Amino acid sequence: MAISLNHSFLFVHDQDEALAFYTDLLGLELRSDADMGHMRWLTVGAPGQDDVQLGLLAVGPPSPPADWDTLRELVAKGSMPALIFRVDSCAETFERLRAGGAEVLQEPVRQSYGVVDCAFRDPSGNMVRFSEYLDG
Repeated sequence: MAISLNHSFLFVHDQDEALAFYTDLLGLELRSDADMGHMRWLTVGAPGQDDVQLGLLAVGPPSPPADWDTLRELVAKGSMPALIFRVDSCAETFERLRAGGAEVLQEPVRQSYGVVDCAFRDPSGNMVRFSEYLDG
């Protein structure tokens, strides 16, 4: 049986602001943008990686209404799990995002586990990390 990741989701406060961040600044591509009545289905993906999509999910349906305030607070504090993107050059990615106004959390650092990585916050507060693998 074959299995592969197809979609993963990230809570965001403003889908249009998140779309601009992930496409205009990061360079991801818009994959789908559909009004489903009760929610907007909005996904992006990395160029050349057509089989994986990142959903930019507004806090709201289909999550239970009782959880909405808590989810908004957790996203804003940066308490949700981070995204990690693999890049060819951490230094170049860092400079491009910093110049684009992204909030810096960590400048490029060589880690003991074989990567150079850096971190930013997206407009909603989510941590987004970028890793350059040193051993291929």
